[in-house]
Amino acid sequence: MKRIYIYMLMVILAIYSVGCDENFQTFEDIEVSELKPTLVESITADSLPGQIILKWDIPTDSNYYLLKINYYDFLSEKEIYKTLSVYTDSLLIDNTRNKFGDYEFTFQTFNINGEGSEKMSVVSKSGIAPATETITISKIDLRGDQLSTNNQEPSEGPVENLVDGDTNSFFHTRWSSPQIPMPQYFQIDLDEPIDDFLFWLKNRPWSQQAPKIVEIQISIDGVEWETIETISSGLPSWGGGEYTSKTFTPGYSFSHFRYNCLETFDNRNYFNLAEFELYDVDIQVYDPEL
Repeated sequence: MKRIYIYMLMVILAIYSVGCDENFQTFEDIEVSELKPTLVESITADSLPGQIILKWDIPTDSNYYLLKINYYDFLSEKEIYKTLSVYTDSLLIDNTRNKFGDYEFTFQTFNINGEGSEKMSVVSKSGIAPATETITISKIDLRGDQLSTNNQEPSEGPVENLVDGDTNSFFHTRWSSPQIPMPQYFQIDLDEPIDDFLFWLKNRPWSQQAPKIVEIQISIDGVEWETIETISSGLPSWGGGEYTSKTFTPGYSFSHFRYNCLETFDNRNYFNLAEFELYDVDIQVYDPEL
């Protein structure tokens, strides 16, 4: 009886073994077929300033595990490899340059076993990388003997008061007789030439006759003058009012500056100010495409 049971058990195991081999072979064939990776679709490359953006469609029957994109980076002079998941459908390539011409991007998908698909490439140029500016502003230390005017009031308000650091002192053009009509100016003779600049001023706290319209003038030699801008709005009319100019970029170096008043708010033949400061502006431009 025991021999019959043993024999029947051996038959069952043999049948089971044959069945498993057949099932395993069938499963293995299906798995190998399904693991062959498909490639992404509809690859595009668009140019942006200093960048390239890659986009693609993930196939509805996608069966890859990861996507690899490689390209040559001209700045680092190295081949770059990017590994992306099956859920990613775009990649921004930063720090590219239009001056290098074509960038070639190669796409290839891989299954979990490392088997790769066929490769596909797309070529694109970068947009022009924007230039950047670094601006440094430095106050110029001015002395009273560097200032002069064409119409000093003899009884008060010497022109050197403009740079004494005291907002209660002031500079005043001539209000006593005989008066002269506008324009009237004060002038600064610089120790060293500058090019780009800005200025700041403060009105006299009381009894002020603030300039309303002024010419900003510069000169290389103190003889020939150029008006680089006429300011006709924005200057403060009230006592103690402050004003900071924009940055002026005349395009050449100069050594002499004039603040030439054409008209005051009360239309008087004189003006006054409490303080005036001149700033040297250094503008460094970096153009990554050069």
